[in-house]
Amino acid sequence: MDSAGLPSLPLVSVLSLLACSLQLLAAGLLTRRYGGRSSPMDKWILLWLFYDVIVHVTLEGPFVYMSLVGTVETSEGPLAELWKEYSKADSRWLVSDPTIVSVEILTVVLDSLLALLLIHAILNKKYYRHFLQVALSVCELYGGWMTFCPEWLTGSPHLNTSSWLHLWLYLAFFNGLWVLVPVLLLLQSWLFLKSLTPPPTSRKKL
Repeated sequence: MDSAGLPSLPLVSVLSLLACSLQLLAAGLLTRRYGGRSSPMDKWILLWLFYDVIVHVTLEGPFVYMSLVGTVETSEGPLAELWKEYSKADSRWLVSDPTIVSVEILTVVLDSLLALLLIHAILNKKYYRHFLQVALSVCELYGGWMTFCPEWLTGSPHLNTSSWLHLWLYLAFFNGLWVLVPVLLLLQSWLFLKSLTPPPTSRKKL
């Protein structure tokens, strides 16, 4: 806590939030560059998709590499320090937990590819847009479920919820985004597909 009674952030957390802001800025610039003719709703979706890909490639990609050649704990560099800080909330990320690494490989490879294809589909108004949107959203939700469900079933021995920073910022906020947004995308696809269903024809009485 600082002198005003407010919780203080470690320097690595401040730098991590700054990096996330820069990633969001990059996603916004890409959306402005390529999504100019899209609807307002699709611009928001494109913003999320660009951000999604950037995070998967620039943050989770290096995590997968560090975990395959060693561990985050034995790695050095700015990204290693970022993951070491996050591992204070979930220690599995520090030691190359097989479940976490498996989910992240799927996320970095498959989810990034699906997001890029979905961006293409939205920008070019392809007929398979909502198929990809549903597939990507389900994959993102599955990744979140497999990240936390095994931990919950064993009593959450690796999760540290003792501080507001670890619980609300690291665990709840950053992971919650990849639950809330996919659910909203699924809802949008549901409503779109529902709108394609023709109304039932009324039968004429004889």
